[in-house]
Amino acid sequence: MRLGYSVSHAAVIGDVARTLGIDVVSSDGVVNETVVGDVILPLDAPRWMIEAAVLRSLAPKHILFLCVANSARSQMAEGIARSMASEGVRISSAGSEPTAPHRQAIKALSELGLDISGHTSSDSISVEGTVDAVITLCAEEVCPAWLEPAWRLHWGLPDPAHSGDIPDQEVTAFRAVRDELIRRLTVLFLGTCE
Repeated sequence: MRLGYSVSHAAVIGDVARTLGIDVVSSDGVVNETVVGDVILPLDAPRWMIEAAVLRSLAPKHILFLCVANSARSQMAEGIARSMASEGVRISSAGSEPTAPHRQAIKALSELGLDISGHTSSDSISVEGTVDAVITLCAEEVCPAWLEPAWRLHWGLPDPAHSGDIPDQEVTAFRAVRDELIRRLTVLFLGTCE
């Protein structure tokens, strides 16, 4: 993969490339911005944004989102990703201790016109086919491990299902995670940094 990058991104780009097991060759000359594939990254790009841009340039054909219960973060990520992914890209989600899609996850996406009410929670060992990329989403618990070969990223996001006993806090937490997933998946699938 060829890319140009600013000095401020050099270390992170190299680290992300090593994490994903790919080689990165810098472009020649003085570069004032970071370009990964078709994504122009801002100079203050956070690590997740660089990871999303690098993964986009690798063009995975099957992306799996993992968390423990496969009820909130991974379900919302699957729903959002399916709405953004190009034709031919398979999107899955699973968990190590699957339960059922959380009612607030269903509601948070329905506010955007996305229907995940028919989704079911899956065990990570039941995922079929070759998975190219795995994105784990756990923050406060131990994420499930994916033992098959795949590019791996970790985007630790708080579990909105455990955001408090007050209904308004829970709704706010689900919306915040939904909105953060949209930011990250927009870079990955649409190549746009906001």
